[in-house]
Amino acid sequence: MRKISDRKKEHVEISLKAASQYAMGAGFDRIRLVHNALPELDLDDVDLSTKFLGKKIRSPIMMTAMTGGYPKAGEINRGLAEAAEKHGVALGLGSQRAMIEDPKLAGTFRIRKYAPSVPIVANIGAVQLKKYPLRTIEKLVSDVDADGLAVHLNALQEVIQPEGDKDYSGVLDAIAKTCGTLGVPVIVKETGAGIDRDAAEKLKAAGVAWIDVAGAGGTSWSRIEYSRSKKAVPGFGDWGIPTVECLMMCRGVLPLIASGGLRSGIDAAKAIALGADMAGAAQPFLKALTQKKLDGELETWGRQLRIAAFLTGSRNMAQLKAAKCILC
Repeated sequence: MRKISDRKKEHVEISLKAASQYAMGAGFDRIRLVHNALPELDLDDVDLSTKFLGKKIRSPIMMTAMTGGYPKAGEINRGLAEAAEKHGVALGLGSQRAMIEDPKLAGTFRIRKYAPSVPIVANIGAVQLKKYPLRTIEKLVSDVDADGLAVHLNALQEVIQPEGDKDYSGVLDAIAKTCGTLGVPVIVKETGAGIDRDAAEKLKAAGVAWIDVAGAGGTSWSRIEYSRSKKAVPGFGDWGIPTVECLMMCRGVLPLIASGGLRSGIDAAKAIALGADMAGAAQPFLKALTQKKLDGELETWGRQLRIAAFLTGSRNMAQLKAAKCILC
């Protein structure tokens, strides 16, 4: 079995390739924000700042979980953290399972000094949540000075991955126990296959504070596993619920992060109008970082988001959440 650090490195490298992306879209091409020909406001007065996990950010954007757990990951996470701080957006860490299994890798996740004022979200898999005592999970959060914990659901990836954990029984109970005792909010996020309303209602009952729907339409982790191994069972490269459908189903259950196939600030605006409170992405920002263009990417997303708000007559987040949109 390959070391977890080797696997993390492979995941990052493959995720940057076109073959790692879903063939179907996330659904944002079918959403039209209704243009307001009389917005009656100044673009300079559009303020989309918001609070997330107790901290104010300038824009409702999150660079969602990407990596950690191998040497170059520390460099990647530092670059992401510095950009998050500069642009006032939130940042999610990759799975911290690696630092449990090999404490020497913990430094690849410790980036708070590079992003002192923005929300940072720790990360552990739901299957691992069953295996480790709560004190270990608490240490994961405190070691990186995180403002919240993301518990990721990746049943599709695990069952496809040759070395994956295929026993998902007891996951909801483990989440509920963690929510009841952990000192920071718990976010439950999918990893690209989406969350429906039934699952969202169960997570709410378990005490979860936020849901990241992470729907289909962006990076496909089953496609990544197909690239890694010929032993993976074929046929599931496009399995999942598109992000737009997840938002429509889960709206109103809990505060939502929309991720999975968002590729612009316009997509982010559409997601917020569909019920999301935050808009997230990983692959576009990772790709931009590797090309030394992350500042420009974040600036573009921010400008697009504010202009889209302006063109719907929305001065702030509350008004953008109430903006009219049409399903085409």
